[in-house]
Amino acid sequence: MREYLGEVYRCHHRGERATTGLLASRLGVSLPAVAKMFTRLDKAGYLRREPYQGVSLTSAGEREALRSIRRHRLLEVFLVKVMGFGWEETHDHSHALEGAVSDALEDRMDEMTGHPTRCPHGDPIPTKDGVMPVVDDVCLIDCAPGASGTLSRVRTHDPDKLRYLASLRLTPGAPIAVRNRAPFNGPVRVASAGAEHVLGAELASTLFVELNQGKTTGASGV
Repeated sequence: MREYLGEVYRCHHRGERATTGLLASRLGVSLPAVAKMFTRLDKAGYLRREPYQGVSLTSAGEREALRSIRRHRLLEVFLVKVMGFGWEETHDHSHALEGAVSDALEDRMDEMTGHPTRCPHGDPIPTKDGVMPVVDDVCLIDCAPGASGTLSRVRTHDPDKLRYLASLRLTPGAPIAVRNRAPFNGPVRVASAGAEHVLGAELASTLFVELNQGKTTGASGV
């Protein structure tokens, strides 16, 4: 149940409608399975149905969703820091393990990994009391030429894309500056750690940057 609630939370915070079809695709389950779970969650008071808009979380549902997200992201950190997995491997493994992790094990993973505040992809980890930290960043595709800052998050779980970004050393915490951006959804040229790279618009749209003070962003959607 928490896994479904966590995915509904992610959908809404990405500006997406949490529909049966989208949840089925994201979780790798059938449409009837999602519909059945939505009915259970509705009866339990965790979500409400909105005609033609999918579902949204109640306050109780949001609390459970944040617990799910915290556990998933702590698992990802544990898999990288303790077990030596690559960041491109963690999402699927965490997805498979999440339901088997107890509260005690979650606390131990938190302690062993140094009480992390971000997952390997840079996403914030909710606190144990259910607070989602605020991240002040912008999508790379919206950054104007001349903007610079620190790579904050990488919003993709595609293993090939993550391996490629790692090969360029474009991982959370890396410095990044926008050199140029082609119009009409063209590529973005960036500099990072003494090297320059040209990224297609699709890949650039998965990167988020915490800008240095005084820098501006470009027009959204360019």
